[in-house]
Amino acid sequence: MLTLTYEYKLKPTKQQIEDIENILTVCRKVWNYALRERKDWVNSRKCKVNACSLEYEYIIKADEPFPNYHVQAKRLTEAKKNNPELKSVNAQVLQQVLRTLDRAWEEMKSRNFGFPRFKKHFKMKSFVFPQLKGEIVKACRVKLPQLGWIKFHQSRAIPEGFVVCRARVVRRASGYFVMLSLQLDVNVPDISFHGHPIGIDIGLESFLATSEGMLIARPKFFNSLQRKLQLLQRRLRNKKLGSNNRQKLNAKIARLHQKISDTRKDFHLKTAHKICDQGDSIFVEDIDFITWAKGMFCKHTLDAGFGQFFTILSYVTWKRGKYFGKVNKDGTSQTCPNCDAYTGKKTLDVRIHSCPECGYTTNRDVAASQVIRNRGVNAVGQTVLEKVC
Repeated sequence: MLTLTYEYKLKPTKQQIEDIENILTVCRKVWNYALRERKDWVNSRKCKVNACSLEYEYIIKADEPFPNYHVQAKRLTEAKKNNPELKSVNAQVLQQVLRTLDRAWEEMKSRNFGFPRFKKHFKMKSFVFPQLKGEIVKACRVKLPQLGWIKFHQSRAIPEGFVVCRARVVRRASGYFVMLSLQLDVNVPDISFHGHPIGIDIGLESFLATSEGMLIARPKFFNSLQRKLQLLQRRLRNKKLGSNNRQKLNAKIARLHQKISDTRKDFHLKTAHKICDQGDSIFVEDIDFITWAKGMFCKHTLDAGFGQFFTILSYVTWKRGKYFGKVNKDGTSQTCPNCDAYTGKKTLDVRIHSCPECGYTTNRDVAASQVIRNRGVNAVGQTVLEKVC
């Protein structure tokens, strides 16, 4: 099964905007109530029998089951009989909120994530319609349950043969968007190694260097607008909580953050296509960006968005029929790509690779990318036919 997600900007009417905001509000209340149930159940099991608090304590029956998804979904169905606010929202939308909370709770235990957080006003930004029936898209309009036909800017056509199976409505600073999940019952074979290989080395001196010698400068998305962002946030500090001026200023800050995010994503997409134009097999380092983002240059690392770039690059290579692979990151700057000799550790101020064994000299990042390419080619069972010099 092949699944694609296409994103379009909605053009809702005033009534449809009110309906969307009402759904988001109810979803936020359901999330907070369900999360409070889970936290109360956990807190009630923490108290020791001989050391109860003198001020207050969570008291829940000993035989009370843990409020997982199935328990909370059953309680939600019973609550809808007497609560008109819950009746006003599609039942499957609220069930998806509980599923998302359940998944976040499981990842907290399995992946050591933090506790799921309560949603403040405007923090619940999206909801999902998991099932759609009938004709969904027609003449730049999309039909969604409870909202009816909504106009949208169809920036690209939906491919033939694909079926719209679900839709997610997202609220952002620049407006409302819909993400349509498209499915086609077809088996897509994995792309094997072929053609001309290219290695990529990322860094902060240059955003990336390729084994072909191309260096791309690192654009400073956040730093370029940091001064303006600081001024707006300084003004926000003096605004009264809940006031209209505070909401307007919050919206202005959100638009600025979205501008930074959109600019970064656009750069990543264009760079990925530029790399795919040069070769048929792309190799990158297998890096733990979570650990990297905690170092001395965490701010610049997060501003560059290397993790997002690798995700976009893997998608673009798949879409264009290119091979994408990851190799071991250790020692790429300490190995000569020409003779595989160990050249020793280099400090960050050394930007030129010079091999004492064979005399090969090039840019340090380019040499590292050539080592990555050689490792990738050897890893897939091939041999390097020619030296980089």
